[in-house]
Amino acid sequence: MENLTLVIGNCNYSSWSLRPWLFLQQHQIPFHEQRVTLSESTTLEQLSSFFSGDKVPILITGEQQIWDSLAILEYLAESFPECAGWPADAKARAVARSVSAEMHSSFFNLRGGMPMNCRKRFPGFPLTPEIQADVDRICEIWRYCREQFGQNGPWLFGDFSIADCMYAPVVIRFVGYDVALDPVSQAYADHLYNTPSLQAWINCGKAEIEVIEEEEVDWNSEPV
Repeated sequence: MENLTLVIGNCNYSSWSLRPWLFLQQHQIPFHEQRVTLSESTTLEQLSSFFSGDKVPILITGEQQIWDSLAILEYLAESFPECAGWPADAKARAVARSVSAEMHSSFFNLRGGMPMNCRKRFPGFPLTPEIQADVDRICEIWRYCREQFGQNGPWLFGDFSIADCMYAPVVIRFVGYDVALDPVSQAYADHLYNTPSLQAWINCGKAEIEVIEEEEVDWNSEPV
C-alpha cells in the first residue's frame, strides 16, 4: 500500500470528511492529512487538481484518487482487511451496509436543520416534526443494531465498523443540539462521542477560526 493522503474540509463543519478520517484514526493507519478550507474564495482552486467534483473528502494513494466518503471507506476496508471494516457475520454485514447506505442517502431534514458544529452547543434547540422524524429513525436503527448484533461490544455491531463512522457526525449533532435520546441510543452516543479518535477530530474543530455562515443556525449557543 502506497502512502495515503486524505483531503478533508473544515473539521468543524465537514461531516463527510470526518467519516473516513475516523476509520483511519481509529485503526491507527498512517496517512497524511491535507485540509481544504471550504466556502472561501480559494476553495475551488485548492480542489481543482482533484477529480471529485470540487468536493471533499478525497483519498489519494499513488496516482489513484477515491472520492465520496462511503467509497473511501469501502476501499479502506478492502485494503486493510485486518481492520474488519464490516462485520464478519453475513447477516450483520448486510445490515451494516444497509444502515450505512441509509445514512449516506437520507436524513436531509436533520442535515439541513442541524448542521454539524464541533465548537458550539445549542441548549433547548427546537426540533421540527421533520427533524424529529429523522432522529426517531436513527434511534430506531441504533436500537436495532445494538439489540441484534451488539452483544459483544459497545459499537453498533459489537466491534467498531464502517457503520460507526457513518453515524459519528450524527452523534456530534445530537450532543450539540441537546437532543433527548432513549437509553440505548444515549449509551451508544456517549460511547462514540467520548472515543479518543472522535474527540481528536472535535478538538480540531474547536481550534478552527473559520466561520461558514450558511452552516450556522440562528439559535442561542454556548461554546463546547
